[in-house]
Amino acid sequence: MNSRNQHQQIQSQTRRWALGGLFVLILPNFFPALLNPLARAYPSLFSEWNAPEAMHLQLLNGALKRQTLDEESEIWSPLPNQGWKPCADSRTSHFLPKKSEGYIQVFLDGGLNQQRMGVCDAVAVAKILNATLVVPYFEVNPVWQDSSQFSDIFNVDHFIDALKNEVSIVKDLPGQYSWSTREYYATGIRDTRIKTAPLHASATWYLENVLPVMQSYGIAAISPFSHRLAFDNLPPEIQRLRCKVNFEALIFVPHIRMLAETIINRLRFGHSGGGASGIANWQERVTANRRAGKYAVLHLRFDKDMAAHSACDFGGGKAEKLALAKYRQVLWQGRVLNSQFTDEELRTKGRCPLTPEEIGLLLAALGFSNNTRLYLASHKVYGGEARLSYLLKLFPLMEDKNSLTSVDERAQVEGKASLLAAVDYEVSMESDVFLSASPGNMHNALVAHRSYNNLKTIRPNMVLLGKLFINKSLEWSDFQQAVKNGHKNRQGQLRLRKETQSIYTYPIPDCMCQA
Repeated sequence: MNSRNQHQQIQSQTRRWALGGLFVLILPNFFPALLNPLARAYPSLFSEWNAPEAMHLQLLNGALKRQTLDEESEIWSPLPNQGWKPCADSRTSHFLPKKSEGYIQVFLDGGLNQQRMGVCDAVAVAKILNATLVVPYFEVNPVWQDSSQFSDIFNVDHFIDALKNEVSIVKDLPGQYSWSTREYYATGIRDTRIKTAPLHASATWYLENVLPVMQSYGIAAISPFSHRLAFDNLPPEIQRLRCKVNFEALIFVPHIRMLAETIINRLRFGHSGGGASGIANWQERVTANRRAGKYAVLHLRFDKDMAAHSACDFGGGKAEKLALAKYRQVLWQGRVLNSQFTDEELRTKGRCPLTPEEIGLLLAALGFSNNTRLYLASHKVYGGEARLSYLLKLFPLMEDKNSLTSVDERAQVEGKASLLAAVDYEVSMESDVFLSASPGNMHNALVAHRSYNNLKTIRPNMVLLGKLFINKSLEWSDFQQAVKNGHKNRQGQLRLRKETQSIYTYPIPDCMCQA
């Protein structure tokens, strides 16, 4: 009798544990606010653990039947000379004043490429103020929790040496200013901290508001600093200096470059590596690599934040729509204007980020074959491997950092978002073709840098693609022709920077000279 009661108690307890576990599992999906701030990392039960059906099955079937093209197809041909050449270095002033007005500190937030822009601006501001720049401090990335500092990512010695005739730069403050730390400025209002720098401030603003502080105290700290320097109405030498920092002074630390080179070797020569690795000179190795097999890089920017903020339909049905709507409400409390439009309206306006399936169809239509060596540069993809399955069907030779390198080879960068992004940046810069799925800081930085080097970079025509994907009766041949026609002039053709546009996206005419 006691044995039977004991058995019943065990069964009852097991059921309670099972129900409790199920409740914990589904709770965040119905009450996401309860687990905020974990909401950003928590996977949606409905939208991320189930593989969605193909959204464009007819086009997908047509793409899978496409004829295999060799590497000599038109899509791989390099860009012709466009009449411009890099000249950021040759056009700078090479003049360093004898006496500095003081020290300038900047505190930069954001990801790798936002920090990169901030560094360029910081050097320019130091030049405007005739100040000595302290190597910029990088805030902990709030999304990826990456505490990497400048010296973890960029080669500090090269940075200082490349700019030694332009701006005085020091790694650390001298002893009398050792109190001027990030912790010091976080504990209260400080006379030496500038918190009021407006977005896109003019050179005059810095001379009127920052220079007096620096002259009074010998030091001034600007925080926040990102996007605190205007793109227009600056002296030409300041613009050219920003270009020189971006394209000449900022190079990654050796272990990032060597890991990227390992990946490039394996993309061009196969997993066994080899290739040009025995050549001592870095640039000679890169040149040798380019003579080998071709590869393309896809920067797939399709994360959960982007999917939720766009308010578009991504083929996951009602469950996915509900999950994204709840996630959107937690993060932005309804402040998403796109949610006022229908999916068709958003797609017609080109406001829907391309899914991995849609990017695969675009690449296939442009002429990339199913034996293309495609490198995937991205952080976590919304929907994970399930969402990537159709892209992988179209491009079975797709690779990424994890597939091309060992755990030991990645040891110095693993878990550090900025360092991982730096590896992707380097691999992307050396690719024969680069394509970014959606605009963003990584997209903008690489579009500019590859334009500076006259390299092929495909910019998706989002409005055209949105209209094509709405048409569910469209045949593959018609889709392919429309895509080719709509991207003839979107493959790296140079564009002049317009007023208010970023110098870090459009390097002409500030960073380049007519040949």
